[in-house]
Amino acid sequence: MRLSALIALILALISTDVTAQNLRIGMKAASDGSDPHQSYSPNRNIQMHVYESLVFQDQNLWPIPGLAEAWRAIDDETWEFRLRQGVKFHDGTPVTAADIAFSLRRAAAAKGLRTYSAQLRSVLDVQEIDGRTIRIKTRGPAPLLPNNLASIMIVSAAAVGADATEDDFNGGRAAIGTGPYRWVRFNRAQDVILEKAAQHWAAPEPWQRVVFRFIPNDSARVSALLAGDVDVIDAVPPALYGRVRTDQRSRLLTATSGFNFYLYVDSWRERSPFVTATDGQALDRNPFRDRRVRLALSHALNRSALADRAMEGGAEAAGQIAPQGFIGHVADLAIPAYDPARARSLLAEAGFPQGFGLTLHCTGDRFAGDARSCQAIGQMFTAIGIRTEVEALPTAVFFRRANRGVNGEPEFSVSASMFFTTTGAAPEGMSTILRTYNAELGHGASNRGRYSDAELDRLISQIESMMDDAKREELTQQAVRRVMAEAAIIPVFFVRSAWGMTRNLTVTPRGDQYTMATGIRQIR
Repeated sequence: MRLSALIALILALISTDVTAQNLRIGMKAASDGSDPHQSYSPNRNIQMHVYESLVFQDQNLWPIPGLAEAWRAIDDETWEFRLRQGVKFHDGTPVTAADIAFSLRRAAAAKGLRTYSAQLRSVLDVQEIDGRTIRIKTRGPAPLLPNNLASIMIVSAAAVGADATEDDFNGGRAAIGTGPYRWVRFNRAQDVILEKAAQHWAAPEPWQRVVFRFIPNDSARVSALLAGDVDVIDAVPPALYGRVRTDQRSRLLTATSGFNFYLYVDSWRERSPFVTATDGQALDRNPFRDRRVRLALSHALNRSALADRAMEGGAEAAGQIAPQGFIGHVADLAIPAYDPARARSLLAEAGFPQGFGLTLHCTGDRFAGDARSCQAIGQMFTAIGIRTEVEALPTAVFFRRANRGVNGEPEFSVSASMFFTTTGAAPEGMSTILRTYNAELGHGASNRGRYSDAELDRLISQIESMMDDAKREELTQQAVRRVMAEAAIIPVFFVRSAWGMTRNLTVTPRGDQYTMATGIRQIR
């Protein structure tokens, strides 16, 4: 080894040893709030270090013990949770059933566009049995309540009170949790600083201080890692995998996430706004109301090519709601075959032997490869006779039009989007994006195709009330199979997560793409 290289290595090792108790994480998405009862993934990623929930989630988001060491269904409308003994808030006060009840009620009553009220809509009452036991009464059977409670962070009733503000949570009086870290400082769009809590009920964390820096530019984030300005980065785009893999200072880790990139299809309007006849004139009927046309779209897609080429290896072909290992994955459900001849035959059977025209809408800046994937999908549709124009929009514009349009209804005919639930469970996904839209009941909140199927609605209702785990899983698999048989939506691929890190670190990947300091360790 050359002397200069040896000196550089020694200095790197010295630097690593000196800063071993500090961890610097570079994140693409910026946190914009510190109140744990306001729902936004980048915020929750950081807040989960400070606040904890009754139920935790494993890597694939299956529920595991958290602040509750155990739970059980007393009857079809009552859940009992037993708290861990000796858990204290950062100020040294013990966590009681009263704090749990307060937190659930506060989260359920939270106002704003981003709340966890949907996860708590089944909760009727929270009863304090003793200092370590609570019972939750529900509006009818609620078998997925433990899954939903994983989203609800527990706060101190005394510290938060009835009037805590965002400033109170940003290092103020309300910033008291039970997690392994304390909230020190939050600089909007810049960074969040956490420090190791003086006490925690679990094994001690190795990091004394954790800094989350927000670096939205992909190249800048990778450069920060390679320059030693940060120790770990998230959301490495496929185009930059090589830079991280080949540099002697860093390593790359990729894993399949639960984020499903799929197509919404307008299956409710008699005429669809972005569909035309072959001569460019308005089409007198909506072709997507016909199952055969929706299946034709599915068979037109070369999912493997999209995952490997358009996404540059940053995705995995999808043929259902949830990936392998997640709740509701159907092991023997095959990915729809890439079969252009079959797709053209289905179009002819449906009365469109010459195809038709379509504008496909998608985001152009939500994740690396979204616009490129949409362009490739448009070419595949064109190849079977559906002459497709692609319009890639800024994310904010896309969702405004996709959700409400100009008349309060979803605007697009076919749109590509990405979806994932905080529970990672297929039933929640189907209830949100495929259940018949009903604003009053909170059903189909993101059903942008306004798909409606009485049989699927029946299955989802049964799933949500079935307390027997085995029977609920059987119903879930029936529902997933029906969704795919009807091409209610068209899954394309699961986005892969990618982290870059210095050579001396390892990261535990999570299906929700969160980057947790509690899952980052030094390699010994």
